[in-house]
Amino acid sequence: MKLLFVFYVPSGGVETLNRQRCFALQQQGIQCELLYLQDGEGKKNNVNTPIHITNKDFEIKAILERGLFDAVIVCSDHTFLPRLKKIGYSGKIIYEIQGLGTKIEANKWLRNAQNIITLNADALLFPQTSHLKELCIKYFPHTPKFCFHNCFDTENFTYLASQKEESPIIGWVGRLELNKNWRGFIELANLISKQDSSIHFWIFEDATLASPKERREFQLLVASYGLTNKLTIRSNVPHSQMANYYSRIGDSGGFLCSTSKVEGFGYAIVEALSCRCPVLTTDSDGVRSFIMHEQTGLFFNEDQLNKAVNQAFVLMKNKLLRERIRSAGLSYVQEHLSPLVYSTNFVQMMNDLGVQK
Repeated sequence: MKLLFVFYVPSGGVETLNRQRCFALQQQGIQCELLYLQDGEGKKNNVNTPIHITNKDFEIKAILERGLFDAVIVCSDHTFLPRLKKIGYSGKIIYEIQGLGTKIEANKWLRNAQNIITLNADALLFPQTSHLKELCIKYFPHTPKFCFHNCFDTENFTYLASQKEESPIIGWVGRLELNKNWRGFIELANLISKQDSSIHFWIFEDATLASPKERREFQLLVASYGLTNKLTIRSNVPHSQMANYYSRIGDSGGFLCSTSKVEGFGYAIVEALSCRCPVLTTDSDGVRSFIMHEQTGLFFNEDQLNKAVNQAFVLMKNKLLRERIRSAGLSYVQEHLSPLVYSTNFVQMMNDLGVQK
């Protein structure tokens, strides 16, 4: 079986997903290739999979003809579906839904894409995220639907012991945009810093994806709160180095903070859990696939920052709860998001669509 996965740009959660699932599927003897329609920083991450970067029809046609793919899985970009058929592809086409922003944005996206997806996709694939399930049932009642967790390899991306930091570190991973809610993180950092000025904050981002306007507003807000010297920003850190950063944050007595309004899945949180880094997160839907309050992490309401500050200090100071969460979070990812579970589900989906290994 040969598969081609298509996305806009090698960056963010989908780039992580593609690396993870190619590893999982290759363990089952399935050949995978990746097509990104534009260049991006994530291409430098190590992946034992052919990567194509082009948005030209004649080059894409050549890739398809050489690859003889049994199926093409197109993530998010519904406009690419009719292009596939127009340039002559006749195999199975699966439209994959990951993220799509807030619930309002996801609803608008799928409503506008309804006709194109219905006419051109043989099936839908999406993670176990409640609002995505509801929208798929609403807009695509007759299209075959497959819903299962994304995967993560905790053996190759895992906790790394290192020298302990002098003070707790609170990390944040995301793009400087509305849905990732960087403002919420900076406001929370300000309140936390007022109670304990020794705490440091690390931000990991892809700087190439931030608009100049968003960047200016970010810098102004950081400066207005006097956080400039307490904040370290790292852009486009190779994925191979992130396990070390998550481990250092966890060992420092700090945690990863997610302030997203809505997540289709939330790979940064999964990565943190796999490195024994506890997580404080908004209840952003998709993260419920692996975060259970006071078991594998802590939730907070994005509109109640004072309560979020209390949760932050509970997670840092209650050592018994903290260690229990660190262990349970890792165990949950290992059991429920394993590459084997994902590849088994994926192969079953392909079989149901008439494609055999």
